[in-house]
Order: sequence, then C-alpha cells, then structure tokens
Amino acid sequence: MLNGVTMKINIDQYIVNALREDITSEDVTTNSVMRENKKGCADLICKEDGVICGLDIFQRVFELLDEEARFKTSFQDGDFVKKGERIGVITGDIKAILSGERTALNYLQRMSGIATYTRGFVEELSGYQTKLLDTRKTTPNMRPFEKYAVKVGGAYNHRYNLSDGILLKDNHIGAAGSVKKAIEMAKEYAPFVRKIEVEVETLDMVREALDAGADIIMLDNMDNQTMREAVKIICGKAETECSGNVTRERLKEIAEIGVDYVSSGALTHSAPIMDISLKNLKSLESYA
Repeated sequence: MLNGVTMKINIDQYIVNALREDITSEDVTTNSVMRENKKGCADLICKEDGVICGLDIFQRVFELLDEEARFKTSFQDGDFVKKGERIGVITGDIKAILSGERTALNYLQRMSGIATYTRGFVEELSGYQTKLLDTRKTTPNMRPFEKYAVKVGGAYNHRYNLSDGILLKDNHIGAAGSVKKAIEMAKEYAPFVRKIEVEVETLDMVREALDAGADIIMLDNMDNQTMREAVKIICGKAETECSGNVTRERLKEIAEIGVDYVSSGALTHSAPIMDISLKNLKSLESYA
C-alpha cells in the first residue's frame, strides 16, 4: 500500500491534474440532478477475475473532492478478486462520488489490468532465477502508477527515468562512435556508484562491451542460439538482460538460457484494463 507521505508528495499532483482534465469548470450533469450536498455510498464491484491494484489511489480521488470521503474494503493491493465480488464501499458526498467516479475507476482499472497481466508473466518464470523487469514504455503522466502496478504483479522495476541509471542504447553508441567509447565516456562522466548498462545486438558487441567493463549487458532482439552464445562469452563477468520482442510464450525458453533479467515493455503498454464498476449509489440513510 502507498503511505500517506508518498501520496501527498508524489501522487496527489497527478490525481489533481486528472480531475482537472475531467472537470474544467463544473460537473454539469451531477449539478443538474444534485442541487445540494448529501451523504451517500456506492459499491465497488469486480466484473472479472484478476489482481486488484490501486485501492489507495481509488480512495484518494474521492478524498481530494471530499475530505470526509471514506473507502471501506477488506482487500489490499495484490489480492486476487473474482467476478461479482464486492471489493468495497465508498461513502461521502454524493456529488463527489459522481464527479470522481470515472477518474477513480480509470486508475483502478488500468493498474489492476497491469498487475494481472504482469502476474501471468511472473508465473511463467516460477522456478527460474531470471527476474522480470518493466521498461520506460509507460503512458505519459501514468508512470508512478504503472510501475507500482508492475511491482504489485510480482515483477521488478527497471530504471524509473533518465536520471535513475545509465543505459547506453544503439543511438547513444552511434553518438559516441563505438561501444567501447560510449562506456569509457559514461565511466568518466557518471558517479562511480552508477552501474553502466549497454545494449548490444551482436556477439562482437558483446565482447567489446565486456572488454570495456560494462556492468550489465542487454542482449537486444537476439535469437535464442545467439543469446546462448552471448551468455557463455559473458560467463558471469557482467549481469545479463534479455530485451526485445519478449512475449509470455518465450519466457521459459529465455530463462533456460540463464540470463539474469528479462525486460518487457508489454507489461505496461499492452496490458488490458480490468473491468471494475461503481454501482448501487444510494443515499446514506437508505443504505443497508
């Protein structure tokens, strides 16, 4: 779960911007049918099986619209929920519930979809030492939510952003002139506590990266045989990561090759949403 400090410092600004996107001046529909403030509640219903994720975010949307809003649930992020289950109940000003419904559900559906999709990938790697990583292929302004969902799904986060680590990709190598030169320049510029990862596409590049002292060598878009040869060449002298066209179906064969990490952009860019709805809105007095 996300703690209060993290929420207020890092997350609230994203949620507020999302609410501003949906409410530029007023919620004209809600204001048409609700002329005064009134307490109410609604059920959060799961409409398909999956891993729930983003419950704190769901709750926070309504709290930002109504300080007295409360969300009651017996579930926590990472729990498996089933179709038809009532996940929880949101109570508060009916206006806030109606106005915040779509934004709250957008976060919850998206995050739960990623956590569910990721869990399926992680299950394929059960019994192997290879760790599953995400990438920076996230939706703009959704990165903190999507990367959190990946962790809830059981995988690990790669670097969070461009300030978080050194990853020399093909265009960086092209700009520097060679793999060796790119690594040398990174070592000269970056603090010694930073690991240097370099993306390679051929066995010659693997050897060049290894000789130049790369800490992590990313084997990009290699077929299984080439990747197997690359791991033999590296022989534990650097950590290894497989990347490029990584599908769930390929995970076991990649893990059997013996790479340390496998990264997949699909975890965030291809996960479908999980179907969740807010139903049965009632005034608090009539709720049983």
